[in-house]
Amino acid sequence: MIATALQTTILGLRLRILDPAWLWIAPLGLAAGAFAAWRSWQRARRVAALVPADRVARVLPGAGAAQGVLRGSALGTALVLLFVAAAGPQCGERTEIVKRSGVDLVIALDASTSMLARDVKPSRIERARAEISALLDVLRGDRVGIVSFAGEAFVQCPLTIDYSAAKLFLRAVDPGAMPQQGTAIAAALEEAKKLLEGGSRGGAAKAVLLVSDGEDHEGAALDAAKALGDAGIRVYAVAIGSQAGEPIPITDAKGAPAGFKKDSHGTIVLTRADASMLQEIATAAGGKLLEGSGGDLGILQLVPEVEKLQKGEMESRLAVQYADRSAQVAWPAFFLLCAAAALGDGALRVRSRGAV
Repeated sequence: MIATALQTTILGLRLRILDPAWLWIAPLGLAAGAFAAWRSWQRARRVAALVPADRVARVLPGAGAAQGVLRGSALGTALVLLFVAAAGPQCGERTEIVKRSGVDLVIALDASTSMLARDVKPSRIERARAEISALLDVLRGDRVGIVSFAGEAFVQCPLTIDYSAAKLFLRAVDPGAMPQQGTAIAAALEEAKKLLEGGSRGGAAKAVLLVSDGEDHEGAALDAAKALGDAGIRVYAVAIGSQAGEPIPITDAKGAPAGFKKDSHGTIVLTRADASMLQEIATAAGGKLLEGSGGDLGILQLVPEVEKLQKGEMESRLAVQYADRSAQVAWPAFFLLCAAAALGDGALRVRSRGAV
């Protein structure tokens, strides 16, 4: 079962239930115990009805449903405790300072129309978004910002440790939403540099992940990369697309396929990835070109590279520390189950002795 954790305070003690759905099932344990106790009581009544009232004490000494009722009660209580244990009860009153450390990372994502090419499935831009999202899933403590660019660059997401928010901004990166087409890698690097220098803190290392097909239409990308390198900002690049050439699909106002992009002469435009250009950019800024294997782009190859960089303190905050209490609830349930198994039904047991 998967449910949202429940947190509350009882008598000043902070309590958290990891999977409260089990608590809804707990009453079934009481119902099962009550049913077992009721059956024992009914059985004792039927047996006693077979013997005259003035002879019950002699024929069935010690007869009754006491053991059966007690066994049912133990069984019901044990089941309830087991369900509570399965819910994952935790409690804690201790607070401590939690420190998070990491690096400052800006992801510069190419959102030009060439990223709509489908030499990488389902398309360059969709594959890039998917792998960047996977990268955000494995980062720990690093602040992440996003710069999207085409003909111009702008900050899509400021530096943050809220990866869920970063993913929301990432999904909004779309070539169709870019105000000006082109591939201004230099502008993207300069915008990333401003973002990193404007929000720097804690002595953390700074890095840029450039995800692009490498078709630089504006020039000056190498000069921008050198400026980042001189500022101590490393650039890691990922080339997306093939070098063979791929047409750029276009759609109509309704989003339906409408052929491929053509130049002024009516010739279909082919887009080619320029990995060598991205290699030069990364080298100029003290980074490297990341290459994937098995069909992936190589974006996750950034993780071990980030681990090599100097970490800085990103956040310090007070946090309540919870201790798991499942065992403390489960052990009494175990002993009650053992007791229920050991108890018999008083009326039937005494009758059996009388028969011998």
